[in-house]
Amino acid sequence: MTAIPLQPPRRLLEFTLDEEPVLVVEGATILDACRAAGKDIPTLCQGDTLTPKNACRVCVVEVEGARTLAPACSRKAEPGMTVRTDTERARHSRKVVLELLASSVDLSTTPKVANWLKEYDARPDRFGPDAARVEEEPKVDNDLYVRDYDKCILCYKCVDACGDQWQNTFAISVTGRGFDARIAVEHDAPLTDSACVYCGNCIEVCPTGALSFKSEFDMRAAGTWDEERQTETTTVCAYCGVGCNLTLHVQDNEIVKVTSPHDNPVTHGNLCIKGRFGYQHVQNRD
Repeated sequence: MTAIPLQPPRRLLEFTLDEEPVLVVEGATILDACRAAGKDIPTLCQGDTLTPKNACRVCVVEVEGARTLAPACSRKAEPGMTVRTDTERARHSRKVVLELLASSVDLSTTPKVANWLKEYDARPDRFGPDAARVEEEPKVDNDLYVRDYDKCILCYKCVDACGDQWQNTFAISVTGRGFDARIAVEHDAPLTDSACVYCGNCIEVCPTGALSFKSEFDMRAAGTWDEERQTETTTVCAYCGVGCNLTLHVQDNEIVKVTSPHDNPVTHGNLCIKGRFGYQHVQNRD
């Protein structure tokens, strides 16, 4: 018989969020409370399956009594605290961060960013045409996924997913320092010569499209990628008995990519190479 340790029930705590009292479960973050209250707090580096990294700083809020703005993704809610999410100080900080990011990398495939730039009246072009720091050609060295670091914001989510938080392959790391910092595999070698096992879990957490399916990359280049025409169907992977959930993204009766539900208790959004990329046999019509 296996002993299962039981955790004591977590209590509720109350604090003030934008002049309104809110109740959250002990251990919840300010961002959790904001989302429960229907507030759209922008965030890029936060992932619901990863430990917050506090890298992008787009989700900052003002906490009464605090000297600096607090990242909502990692700051735990405390009883009696007063939080304001839409102050001039918080909005100005988000605006500048969005301007810095949008002026230095390509955010064209980053969900919601176009709306955030309008909402905060961000003007990335004010830094001039020489602000871009990457300008790299996409790395296409395998048939499964593409690394387009011109879109990378150094959120480190791929590093964490490949490292000790999920896959424990440690194929991805950070090379360089300061403005020369880059995401790379060991010795900046081709992906095929690295320790990568092609699970694609780094693609799952990438917020900007810097890592993408080869199929998606090719369709975008051809101008045929259209998410509005795509349907999503969740099923169970048939390769083994683990029971991983797959979400099939289908366009024009063809599977164009595979993701996995993050709330699935088996996989938490993670898959292996077969589950993520082994779908061609389903639509082999020869």
